[in-house]
Parts: sequence; structure tokens; C-alpha cells
Amino acid sequence: MKMKQTGRLLWLALSTAVLCALLGGLYGRQVHASEGVDDSDVQASLKAFTRVYNVVEQNYADPVSPDRAIYGHNSGAGAIAGMLRTLDPHSNFFDPRAFQLLREDQEGKYFGVGMTIQPRLNKMGKLTTVVVVPLPGSPAFRAGLRPGDTITSVDRKPTDGLTTSQVADLLRGPKGTTVHVSISREGSDGPLEFEITRDEIARRSVDLAFMIRPGIGYLHIGSFSETTNDELSEALNKFEHNSLRGMVLDLRNNPGGLLQEAVDVSDHFLDKNQLIVYHYGRRSKEKRYHATKGESGEAYPLVVLINRQTASAAEIVTGALQDHDRALVMGEPSFGKGLVQTVYPLSEHAGLALTTARYYTPSGRLIQRDYANVSLYDYYYHPELSAPAHNEMRLTDGGREVYGGGGITPDVEVADSKLNPAEEKLASHDVFFGFGKAYLGVHQTVSRDFQVDDAVMDEFKRYLQSDGAQLSDQEIQDNLEFIKNHIRLQLIGVIYGENEAQQISVENDPLVHKAIDSLPQAAQLLANARRYMASKGAAN
Repeated sequence: MKMKQTGRLLWLALSTAVLCALLGGLYGRQVHASEGVDDSDVQASLKAFTRVYNVVEQNYADPVSPDRAIYGHNSGAGAIAGMLRTLDPHSNFFDPRAFQLLREDQEGKYFGVGMTIQPRLNKMGKLTTVVVVPLPGSPAFRAGLRPGDTITSVDRKPTDGLTTSQVADLLRGPKGTTVHVSISREGSDGPLEFEITRDEIARRSVDLAFMIRPGIGYLHIGSFSETTNDELSEALNKFEHNSLRGMVLDLRNNPGGLLQEAVDVSDHFLDKNQLIVYHYGRRSKEKRYHATKGESGEAYPLVVLINRQTASAAEIVTGALQDHDRALVMGEPSFGKGLVQTVYPLSEHAGLALTTARYYTPSGRLIQRDYANVSLYDYYYHPELSAPAHNEMRLTDGGREVYGGGGITPDVEVADSKLNPAEEKLASHDVFFGFGKAYLGVHQTVSRDFQVDDAVMDEFKRYLQSDGAQLSDQEIQDNLEFIKNHIRLQLIGVIYGENEAQQISVENDPLVHKAIDSLPQAAQLLANARRYMASKGAAN
């Protein structure tokens, strides 16, 4: 009887998922199934799957969880996920927890204490939950938690044996409620106790915006959520009070997000009615997005920075600004994620993200990179292995040649700097994070204008000997600037917040300096494009 009941539950779960994939989801927008789908073939496949599952459940060495087999909870390797992976790298199934996190990313907010946590091994080789960074201005930051603090209990419940996700769930809760957090900290004699009031945690997508030079603004957009356009408008309003004469828009490491936010961001920099992006698919009619407002005032020069982790919505913005010669694009070729996913909510708060179309830049370039003969791991973590072959040539508004076939190729290619062997050793041992804990365990704090002197370096060398990531004196001397910069950034970030450390890092970034120096070239691009378009109009 149990066998038959499990079979019926399995049939229902898989049938629901397949129907949602074919029909657009019971809770999503309606999409008609292709005329080529044969219902008898689907039914036969489902029966075959059920027979296989029954054999597995009866004969496998350990008990089989239907949830794990179908949904792949916490593993991402269930039957539904496996089916979707045969389609493309971006169609995906979200179990209730993953679907909740997806919605939080889209909304740009959640309720909790506001800190990033990770599992880390302590000195005894035991896995613990460690604070990586309290978000600036969050309840955790205001309460005084620091990077490197080890969370030992939440509301008197020990965290030993709990996963990071389980600890995160304990820390979250309704706005206005309190949570008691116990932590151990380097240099403290005993546990430190914090009573933290939960609040709405806004994940700012425009996570850095400041005047990097007189008249020159710098903006970093980390993702595209429901609040991105509002955040950008706020930042630009502040910039305009400083007589903005140029800007660096940094989209490096931006994985993308919501299409409409990418369109709205592009609208800030383009002329009214200029095409931003379009998409279409087998069962999805072509849809075009245009600038509806257009930029106000004089068009200041703009340089956009990208790298191989710039993807999706960030590529839409980059492609639109490049095709209209509105910006000079600098850095590495982008990731090449141009598949449109429609998210269909399913029952019990789960969701299906199904690819329904492909994105194209205004000039007609396909953004999506080829994934046919690349493993899923290499597709995500080694995009350079399937770099575009430049088999699509298009023209910008100014008549410049740009290339498609996957991702956005910069106008000025500058490779990300690579770590040398000594720097890799320091990074792999997480030396600066560990030294920051040890140093502040003794000294407690640093000033805002803190600089790494010989005394600090002596402490650092002693720490290296105890940590196991030993470097020779020559290696330390050869990498002295790198070491001093990272020590300073770590300590400033702990005491004054990640935003302050990031600003220091940007001010010392060679690519940002190159972008600032290239603003005249960006201005010339736009001027040439406007003359070219005007001449075409006159000729017509």
C-alpha cells in the first residue's frame, strides 16, 4: 500500500512539473504548448520514470526520500532539475527555500539582522559559522558584530552541527522582534552577548556611489533588483549637484537580475525612443524596449567597466550603451547570458524558471554564449573557454564595428590582474581575514587614516609563521604593496564598514584610473555618433 501511495505522489509531482513546463504553469502566464507535443509520448515517459523510481525505492541500500529524488532538496540534483538541465544552463527549479531567496534577491530586501555568514574551519579543524561581513547600517553592524566573529548560539540554541542555512533561518524573523546572538571573538576572554532587534534589510544594488575626482562620479551596480532604478536616480541627483562632467559606471561582477530595471537604468543615459533591447523565442513574440524618458541636460562622457562575471541584465545595459556609442566599454568580455527566463510559481511556494526567449542588443547582436559543448561547471566558472568567435558583426550608431555571438566585447580590452603564486598562497589561506581578527583581538580598533607601518608588518610576519602560509622575506618584500593594501582594507572594513573599504579599493584600482583617463575618448565616441546619425538623416 505504501508503495502505491508513493507512486501516486510521485506521478502527481512529476506530472505537475511537466505540465507547468509545457503549458506555462498553473500559476504563471499562459503559454500554449507546441503542436509537436504528443501526449501519448509524455504519458509513456512518465510511466517509464515511475517504474524506474519504484525499482530504486524497493531495492536501494538506504531509504529513498521522494522529496530529494524529485526536487533534489539542498542538492540541486533531483529529477526535475535534471530534466531542466538537458535544456540549457539557466532553466531551473526552485524548491521553497530557494524560491524564497530568489524573491528576496528580486525585491532587494528581507527581514533579519543583516550579515553575511559562512562555514569556516577553526584552529581545531571544527566547522563553525563565522560572520563574513555585517551589512553597513544593519542591526548587526549597529550592534557591533565584526567580520570573523564566530556565532556560537542563536536564542540560546547552540550552532554546533547546524548548517549555515539553518543558522541563517534562526537569525531571520519579523521586523521588530529580537534575537539573542552569542559569539566568540579573538582576544575576548569569554563569549560576547548581543540582543539584536530585527529589521527590514535592504540589499542596495547601487552599492557604491561617490565623486572619485572633482566633477567625476563613480557608480557600482552590484545587481538589478526592484529598487535599482530608484537607487540610481537618488545617486545621480546627488552627483548633479556637484557639476557632473563624467562618470565611470562599474558593472564588474554584476550577475544581472530584473529586465525592467536594466531597461530603466539604460533610460537614464539614452535619448528618448532609442531602442534598449529586444527578445523573442519560439512561443514568445518579439518585444522591444525603448527609452521613454531620455537623459536630461548635457550628455556627459561615460565609461562602463565589465568583466567575465558581468551577465544578463548588466549585459543588456552595456550592449545598449555600446551600440548607441553612449559609452566606452572597457575591461574583459562579459559572461554571455542572454536567455530570458520566465518564472512560474508552482504549488507550495516552489517555482520554475524556464527559458522562453533570447535577448538581442539594439544592433541585433545575440548576447547568449554557446553552451552546446561545454560542461555546466566550465560554463559557469570558466566562461573564457567558450569565448565568442566574433562571427556576428554589427554597426553602432556611429558606424563602428561591434561583434556578437555571445557576450559583450569591450571597446578597450583590459584583462583582470591575476594573483602571483605568493598572493595566491595568502588568498587560499584566507590570511588577511585571519590576521584582521588576531590584530583587532589585541589592538581593538584602528583609526580611519590607518596605514600599515613596520610594527604592523612585524605582527603580520609572526602571524604567518603560526598560520602555516609562510612566505620568504624576499616574497614579502616583492609583494609588500599588495600585503599592506589588503591588511589596511581588512581592518578598515571591520571597524568602519565594507563600504568604506570598497571605496578605498576603488580609489586605488588601476582600471578605474584608466577609465577616468579615457573619458575624453568616450566623449568623442558620442560626438562622432551624433554627427554620423545627423548626416544619415540629412542624406535621407
